[in-house]
Amino acid sequence: MHDVPAIIDIEASGFGARSYPIEIGYVLGNGRTRCTLVKPPSHWTHWDDAAERVHGILRPTLLQHGRDIAEVADLLNGDLAGQTVYCDGWAHDYPWLALLFDEAGRAPRFRLESVARLLDEPRLARLDDVRRAAVAELGLVRHRASNDARALQLALSRI
Repeated sequence: MHDVPAIIDIEASGFGARSYPIEIGYVLGNGRTRCTLVKPPSHWTHWDDAAERVHGILRPTLLQHGRDIAEVADLLNGDLAGQTVYCDGWAHDYPWLALLFDEAGRAPRFRLESVARLLDEPRLARLDDVRRAAVAELGLVRHRASNDARALQLALSRI
């Protein structure tokens, strides 16, 4: 890959105002990936069964295996500090990250941007098709945050 940006993807409890991040995965420009489940605080209660069917993550799994909010925020800051990190769902991902950092009492030390900022209109129009091909090439079957980030990064390197 040549000059590929860091990519982040977030799975959530659902969509809308009461939803929250449950899994965060990212891949750095050097190809290193990380994925972590987020243990929701007790007052984060919204759960959408339709979202669960997409990501396949059960709430009891988060409670048992998820990392505490502050630990996740520190992990993100440690790995992503000073970088611009790109996502394909900025309108959802930005509020979810803001909620996570707010809850942790921390400030992000990286910047989140939409992949749309990297592409002109013709390339942006091709992105979904190229990403689907990347998913197939990588042999990804599970819809998980780090897998989605890897597929998007590969697609960007090919466009």
